[in-house]
This record gives sequence, structure tokens and C-alpha cells, in this order.
Amino acid sequence: MTDAELVAALDKLKDTMTSVATGGPQIQRVENSFVSLFDQVAVELRGRGIETALPYRSLWDWYGRWSQGDLPTYQMRRQFINDAFAPIINRVRDKPGQQYEPTGWTRVDRTVMEMRTRLAGAKTEEQFQSVGLLGRELLISAAQEVFDKDRHPTLDGVLASATDAKRMLEAYIAVELGGGINEYVRKHAKAALDLAVQLQHRRTATFRDAAICVEATTSVVSLIAIMAGLRDPDG
Repeated sequence: MTDAELVAALDKLKDTMTSVATGGPQIQRVENSFVSLFDQVAVELRGRGIETALPYRSLWDWYGRWSQGDLPTYQMRRQFINDAFAPIINRVRDKPGQQYEPTGWTRVDRTVMEMRTRLAGAKTEEQFQSVGLLGRELLISAAQEVFDKDRHPTLDGVLASATDAKRMLEAYIAVELGGGINEYVRKHAKAALDLAVQLQHRRTATFRDAAICVEATTSVVSLIAIMAGLRDPDG
């Protein structure tokens, strides 16, 4: 499963547990499919190194729990399930790709952390769109850290504004990264910026879109940090 598919599967497990405890389908009708999905999700979580235990592999076990008397209302049962699943879902959503290594650029690192926090808690299209806005701001901040207008002339001769991440990054990469590879790195940086801008305006944005944006923009920051000598390219 992708991270987005795993989150969707966790949501389905959560919804099924909530439904059977709040007047929904009879347990015997959904037990087999629930157990099958539970086992798939458990494998995916272990593969990601997430050891947080899922509650109740069997809906009958869940029935035994809510029947103990301390969860008499539907609202209390819903809250119990939400509290059980929230940390697991957030762990999945908060781990797109590898662990981010701070650059030391305060605003850049702060924006990366904010993007990951927003992604972990995002549930609506507008919240996913906000990740795109932060992705654009991230690349602008990274470009401002390394671009020197005297040392890095823009490729088209147009003066780069303070928020023109595309021109600043293109110019920086062209000067600082010799050889034909700079063209591919420039294209990568431009694609990441385009992705962030597109996400920012996409009214049907999804978790997957936002997670890809986080990956793309932070990978550009990592490349820039290596070029600036802030990181060891070998790890």
C-alpha cells in the first residue's frame, strides 16, 4: 500500500468499528472483511516500523469492550475509537519519505516541520491545499538563502524578485553545479515548484497530492543544502 492507501484502510477499520457500535450493521456481516483488512494493515504498519498496536482484531472483542458499561453512549464509543486510531494515522501521515535532516536555515527548517505537521492533521481539500502554499514558501526561503544576484545571473537576464524561486534556483544551480547534470537538477527544482503551486490551487486536493508535494519540495531543499556544503552527500 501507499501511505495514502494505508490511511484510507485505517479509516475504513475505524469507521467499521464505529458503525457496529452505534447501531450499524450486525457484526457477523462484516467480521470477515474487517479481520482481513486488519491483517493487511498490520503488515503494512510493521513494514514501516510503526509498532503502535491497533485496537481489537475482532469486532467481537470490540463488542466485549463497549459492553462493559463505561461506554454507554454512541458519542463515547466514537470518541474511544477516534482516540485509539488518531496516533496511528498521524504516525503514517507524518512519515512521508526519509527523516528530514535540518539545514540550519531557520525559516527553511521551520517550514518543513510545519508542512509535515499540516500533512499529518489534514483532512479537507483546503487543508491539503495549504501544504502546497507552504511548499512554495519553502522553495522561496531556500532560494533566498543561496542566491546572490551578483554571482548568479539569471538564465533569461530578467532580474529575479525576492519571491522568484524559479529564477533564483535556476541561476544558483547553473553556476554552482557544473556539467550537464545541472540541467536535470534545474528541471527537478522547477517541477517541485510547479507541483506546489498547482496543489495550492487544486480544489480537489488529496492527501496523496500533499504528500507528494512534501517529498518533492524537501528533496530540492536537500539538494540545495548539499550544494551549499551543509550536508555530506554520502550520508
